[in-house]
Amino acid sequence: MADASLQWRDSPSGYGFVTRLLHWSMAALFAWQFATAILHLLDDDSGVVDTIWWSHRATGFLLLLLVFLRGGWGIANLRRRPAHRAGVLALAANLGHLTIYALMILVPLLALARAYATGRGFTWFGVEVIAATGAELSLLKAVTNSLHGPLGWLLLALIFGHVAMSLVHHFIFRDGTLLRMARGGT
Repeated sequence: MADASLQWRDSPSGYGFVTRLLHWSMAALFAWQFATAILHLLDDDSGVVDTIWWSHRATGFLLLLLVFLRGGWGIANLRRRPAHRAGVLALAANLGHLTIYALMILVPLLALARAYATGRGFTWFGVEVIAATGAELSLLKAVTNSLHGPLGWLLLALIFGHVAMSLVHHFIFRDGTLLRMARGGT
C-alpha cells in the first residue's frame, strides 16, 4: 500500500495531501498576516512596518483566493473526509469552522471594499483587482474601517480556539484528530 501521507484526496482515516497542504500553508500565511497587523498596531511609524506593510494586503488577497480553493476542495472531498463525533462538541466544531470560514471570506472582502471606497483601488502583483477611481465613498469607507479590524481580531481569537481544541483532541481525547491533519490517513 502507498504511503498514506502521499494520498492526494481525503479518506475516512485522514486528510489527503492537498487538504493538508492548503491547511498548513494557510496557517503559515495567517501567522504572517497577524504578525504584520500586530506590528502595525504597535508601531505604525517604524521602518520595519513600512517595509512589510504592503505584504499585509497582498497576503490577505492570497488568503481569500486560497479559502475559496480550500472550500471547493473540501466540498469535493466531503464524502471521503474523516467522520466527526456526534453531539454538542460536533455542533460546536461545525459552528466554529463555519464562523472561521465566513470570517476568512468577509475580512478580506471588507478590505477590498475599503480599497474601492477610498478610491485608490487594489492591484495584486501588477494585476488590477479593483480599479482606482479617485473618488472617496465616505460611508462605505467608514463602515469598512469599523469592521475590518475588529472582525480580523475575532478571526484570530477563533483561530486560537481552533488550535486549543486541536490540542485538547490530541492530549485529552486522544482521538487522532490532530494526527489526521498532520500526517494524513493510516
